[in-house]
Amino acid sequence: MSRVRVAAVVLLVSLLFCAAPTTQAAPQRGAGATERVAPGIEYRAFTLPTAHGPIRIHVLTVDLHHPGVRAGLLYAGAVADRAPVSVMADRQGAVAAVNGDFFDITEEQHPGVTATGAASGAAVLAGRPLKAAVPDAQRFGGSLPPGDSGEDVFGVGTDGRARTARLSLLGQLRTPHATLPVRGLNQYALPEGSIGLFTPQWGSTSRARAVCGTDHDRGAPCTHDTFEVTIRHGRVTGTSTGAGQGPIPPGTLVVLGREGGAQALRSLAPGTPVDVDYRLASTSPVPFTFALGAYPLLRDHQPLPGLDAVTTNPRTAVGIAHHGHVLRLIATDGRESTATGLTLAELADVLRDLDCAEGAYVDGGASTTLVTRDPMTGHATVRNTLDQNLERRVPNGIALYSRRDRP
Repeated sequence: MSRVRVAAVVLLVSLLFCAAPTTQAAPQRGAGATERVAPGIEYRAFTLPTAHGPIRIHVLTVDLHHPGVRAGLLYAGAVADRAPVSVMADRQGAVAAVNGDFFDITEEQHPGVTATGAASGAAVLAGRPLKAAVPDAQRFGGSLPPGDSGEDVFGVGTDGRARTARLSLLGQLRTPHATLPVRGLNQYALPEGSIGLFTPQWGSTSRARAVCGTDHDRGAPCTHDTFEVTIRHGRVTGTSTGAGQGPIPPGTLVVLGREGGAQALRSLAPGTPVDVDYRLASTSPVPFTFALGAYPLLRDHQPLPGLDAVTTNPRTAVGIAHHGHVLRLIATDGRESTATGLTLAELADVLRDLDCAEGAYVDGGASTTLVTRDPMTGHATVRNTLDQNLERRVPNGIALYSRRDRP
């Protein structure tokens, strides 16, 4: 089906979204009626015909300007941890949610190394840096479209508006004798020759994966030229020749170096005073309250050039409309339905014709999950068709919250 046909069909759906009043209607999944999930948050599903089969598309429309409506990071509790979207939504009291970033899902190329389950991109939790992005070549999720970066994120700023930006790690480790650059924060893969930090939020999973692969090849062997330093309350308390595992206590940092970074850390003996400073520098002038890795498809209402127009998959995406005050979260069916999903080019068209000025995609395939809270049970219910009817465990996502104003 041509772009024009896709645009016409989706534009009609867009108009229906704009015209439909907020209702308390019970779920009508086949009819495509608008449901009010909560004040300021609506759900609709519709079928879009394409040349490769009809696609069922699920959309959450969120008025971030509505009193009490908020978006946040859906989070498994540790960077190197995963849980189903519905489970995380229930834990966090979200009224709706979708899955998030691509993640370290398998380590078949590194026998004996544990897959961490950590997300590929940067993340901000409650206004504070949670993790930084791995090198582009170490990222899961296939090749990035031209111009995209592994540092690209979607989030909501302190002004309450949704936006995209890039988050780059800036950090340093200062000792009495040297200032060393920090190039990793809670990452499953460190740049070659670098030093990375692991905080208690990493979790208890082994850090061995961080020294595997290279800046150009995710599957390259792990290096044995490593050194790890434990810092507690500003002083070195221990060292190790290899990457460790287990929980990191509060008030403690683990610093892991590979190649040149390992060589620099070997000069730090127990008792050495160390000052560590890091932040995620943003291309947005407004700080994020939350952010996660997401990869641009649409800018200024126009699909970006070079998007894949061949490969179809179930997709999850985020769209930004009305100057960041309206958010659309999209999940498409595929694999287990009559459809195969959408290409990235088609996904960009859908976002554009839902009146989004900007759009980005996150993890898809078997990870694609959109949930809303069931008003009868109070628990999150999956609305899209899942791959093999199973909800995949994922590291993060986008959570939606809504509370009624109190008089």
